[in-house]
Amino acid sequence: MSTNLPTSAATALIKDINKVLVFSLDCNSRYVHSNPYIGTMIAVCEAARNISCTGALPIAITNCLNFGNPYDTNVYWQFEESIKGMREACNKLNTPVTGGNVSFYNQTLEKNNVAIPVFPTPVIGMMGIAENPDKIMQMSFEKEGELIYLLGKNVDDISCSQYLVNIHNINNSTTPYFDIEEELNVQNTIREIISKKIISSANDISEGGLFTCLIEKSIHKNLGFDIKCPDEFRKDAFLFGEAQSRVLISIDKAKQKELEIITEKNKTPILKVGTVTSGDIHVDKQKWDNIKEYKNLYNNSLNDKLNPK
Repeated sequence: MSTNLPTSAATALIKDINKVLVFSLDCNSRYVHSNPYIGTMIAVCEAARNISCTGALPIAITNCLNFGNPYDTNVYWQFEESIKGMREACNKLNTPVTGGNVSFYNQTLEKNNVAIPVFPTPVIGMMGIAENPDKIMQMSFEKEGELIYLLGKNVDDISCSQYLVNIHNINNSTTPYFDIEEELNVQNTIREIISKKIISSANDISEGGLFTCLIEKSIHKNLGFDIKCPDEFRKDAFLFGEAQSRVLISIDKAKQKELEIITEKNKTPILKVGTVTSGDIHVDKQKWDNIKEYKNLYNNSLNDKLNPK
């Protein structure tokens, strides 16, 4: 196993027994603030999805539950609903909670001494195990000419997305589309595909949506992509919506049929999105610059804000 390849979750080879521990850490507090029950289920499932995208099986979680003043009835309700959502997701995934901690009174005071609690943030730390180090899947595109496929159901949904917040300045919306049974199906399917060495990369679509996921998959080898947005979906929702239970993969053209056989058997939705390019980025036949420009933004945005010129 190469320890230098970027993967959707952290990996650690276990000495002498030739197995791999895989770790992920997840929580989107905006989702939890919108709906504590569903938002926490999503946090658990996204942590598991990251692990499944490496080919490993999620086995257990720990947590760090961060909330405001529990004597505030709304905060306590958020806490209670989050616990229920965590329990539901863990039961479905068969990932017991091995431990964790709770942090209350996370809040700030406004000028009139009104306490404003943080967004409820139940952080999920999850561990998985991969039985074969040689089958750990990278997240990055491998080479030019690969086909790009999306596993999972597409929906017209921009709820709680970074796009909705930062482009349209809408801070309050419902949680993004999520169905726990669809989540289980996608995770089972991606692990099966990886175990049979059919694909060359896998990464889950989460914060930022499909376009951000494509950029993340392109950065490591300075590759790009040429994609077409389906006519039946809103273009902004397809590119930037954060509907759950979706995985973006790349595959050699020669293995298309093997992929289609598994997804049809498992009744997992699949959509051909486009192809990997040498570096240029095209959306619906329009050039959207080169990966080098996005790579610079991705790697230097925080530094540029902290150290303005």
